[in-house]
Formats: sequence, C-alpha cells, structure tokens
Amino acid sequence: MDGRAARLHPNAATGTMVVVVGPSGAGKDSLIQIAKDHFAGRANVHFVQRVITRPADAGGEEHKDVSNAEFGSMREEGAFAVDWDAHGLSYGIPSAVHEKLALGHLVVANGSRSVLGRFAEAFSPLLVVNITARPEVLAQRLEQRGRETREDILARLNRGSLEIPEAFDCVTIDNSGLLADAGKTLVGTLEGILARNSQS
Repeated sequence: MDGRAARLHPNAATGTMVVVVGPSGAGKDSLIQIAKDHFAGRANVHFVQRVITRPADAGGEEHKDVSNAEFGSMREEGAFAVDWDAHGLSYGIPSAVHEKLALGHLVVANGSRSVLGRFAEAFSPLLVVNITARPEVLAQRLEQRGRETREDILARLNRGSLEIPEAFDCVTIDNSGLLADAGKTLVGTLEGILARNSQS
C-alpha cells in the first residue's frame, strides 16, 4: 500500500463521517462554519482541522500548515486517514478521526469530489454533502475574486460535472440563494444523522 492510500483504523467505526464537497464559489467553508457555530460545545460532533501545505495566514479555512517535506513524512508514517494533492497543494484528514468515529460520534470534513473513493475506503458509514449553486451564481462569486474572466469561468464550469456518482450516499444542498437558508439545511442534515445514531 502506498503512502497515499487510505489506512483503515483497527476499531470498527460506529459513528458517521460526513464529507462536504463542492466547486469553488459554492460556499463550502461558509456553510461548514455555520454548522460549526451551531454545534459548538457538542461533545459528539467534530469538525476536522485539515493538514494543508499552505501558510496558516493564507486565508480560507483554519488548518494546520506544514511544509511539503513535513507532509510527505506524515503521509509515509500513516498520519492521514485520507490525503490528496490538488492545485499544487497537499491535503490530509488526520487518522485520529477514527477514534471519534469509534465512539459513535459525528465527524465533518471538508473534502474533494476527486477522492471520494478514498473516503469510501476509509470510512463507513459515509455521507457526502454536495454543495452546489447555479453556474451563473458560481461565475459571479468567482469573478469577484478577480482571478479569471467571467467567460473563462463559465467555460470551465460548463466543462465540469457537479454530479456525485450514484454509488455514494449523498445529500445535495443548493446554495444559490441566502447563505442562512443553505446553512439551516446543512444543520438539519447533521441533526438528522445524530438523531438516527442515538436510536441505533
């Protein structure tokens, strides 16, 4: 097994891993923060702090920043349940999340559609929360970042599929409208999982 493959924890997980995915501009980070604020203080709900080869002051989500060399060492030592490379950066989900899942807890992680197969290998049960928005909304949000022209953004969005393969248990949340509305939907989804776990 190479260093990038998912490593399974010896204890069977009884909790649920929720991986939040979606394209740039969909609002993943904002929605995760809403859920994080809602569940603050709940001992059975955990939001993963990812390990990323990106400076801590670069903006975006709160994460543990490491160098490329440090990430490579952690990968080889089995420090990650799932890890992947994208856009010149490396991302890792710490293997310690298995300890929370083994207690029957709910764990929420910011993930990537490109590595859902690795998440499925590492976690069961797994729920994918797919955050989407209409193409014109995504284009407007991305255009405001000033990195691409609107035409380039729309062309890229039209080339890519935002669908999640049917093999995954998936909830799709449209964040084209008010952030608060999508936030309520995400919170409700997580509350539903907690309710089911408590009855099992």
